[in-house]
Amino acid sequence: MKLSPALEAKYTHDNMSAREAQRLAEYIAWGPAVFQASRLMVKFGILDMLRDADNGLTRDDIVAKSGLSDYAVKCLLEASLSIGTVIVDLESERYSLTKTGWFLLTDAATRANIDFNHDVNYEGWFHLEESLQNGKPEGLRHFGNWPTVYEGLSELPKQVQQSWFGFDHFYSDAAFPEALEVIFHKNNTRSLYDVGGNTGKWALQCVAFDPDVEVTILDLPQQIEMMRRNTAGKTGSERIKGYGIDLLDSQAAFPRREGGLDAIWMSQFLDCFSMDEIVSILTRAKEAMDSSTRLYIMETLWDRQRFEPAAFCLTMTSLYFTAIANGNSKMYNTDDMRQCIEASGLEIEDITDNIGYGHSIIKTKLKA
Repeated sequence: MKLSPALEAKYTHDNMSAREAQRLAEYIAWGPAVFQASRLMVKFGILDMLRDADNGLTRDDIVAKSGLSDYAVKCLLEASLSIGTVIVDLESERYSLTKTGWFLLTDAATRANIDFNHDVNYEGWFHLEESLQNGKPEGLRHFGNWPTVYEGLSELPKQVQQSWFGFDHFYSDAAFPEALEVIFHKNNTRSLYDVGGNTGKWALQCVAFDPDVEVTILDLPQQIEMMRRNTAGKTGSERIKGYGIDLLDSQAAFPRREGGLDAIWMSQFLDCFSMDEIVSILTRAKEAMDSSTRLYIMETLWDRQRFEPAAFCLTMTSLYFTAIANGNSKMYNTDDMRQCIEASGLEIEDITDNIGYGHSIIKTKLKA
């Protein structure tokens, strides 16, 4: 395994003192309470109040501003002192925001992660143990009786849908502008299959970016219907087509495009499948390619991250796939993805790193 410099420094040496290690161990033990207390400090507006107060606030100030009881405010403030999101001036007993509290409040990635973990994952992770043992998303059943979350997306409660798509789109949307340059300016693309195209967000970006491109979205039939509703009447939507396909069906062939195909695009898609399933999907995609077609895989490969917090988020996201999404996929590293690509009869032509929030675009072609 090869790690980025930041990850190598963090993941190959144990540099903590015994006291630091003990505190981290307790932090892990109380993790659920740490999460919920911090989430509520945001939801109740207490961190906002502290950010906007030049000289901090007393507990009485926060009680008056928040409408919460003194008991509730005292519990949250004392927990937040231990968590590290607030500090207190002992003489004036005024509370202020720490750097960690500021990031919790204002960092867009952190906010998307909080909503995703609370609304989508929190209850389901109680069944992580069963999911790991059974290879099934046992934590999904409190939402519905689907084999994977993808079949149930259109039926999830509205708030859960919003947090799921908010998480998914936050990370992909930031990568789109640079990805468009790679696909259209660095490569002459006029026809593109968007595999796992979801609501059609990427397809709309493509047809808006290039007036000549035609996009076909390959996804589950129910997702195709959601995509059609989402793209209807929008600029370039007449150049977006849908092709319903169960990509988990090893007999479901990719359509052959008359006149050839320039590109196949898979963005934050292959992490939704096991390695065997990835090989099956790529093998079938290969059958729709010729020597001039390029298949692009955009993923947040955890081992290529410039900064360690990003790798932390990604390895934790793997546990969402285990307990909620499908029970057998994860956020992969470069070696995993290379193994799948080569087993399918493709080869890596190029890898472009640091796209958006830590994405890499793997450009592949038919194996020579």
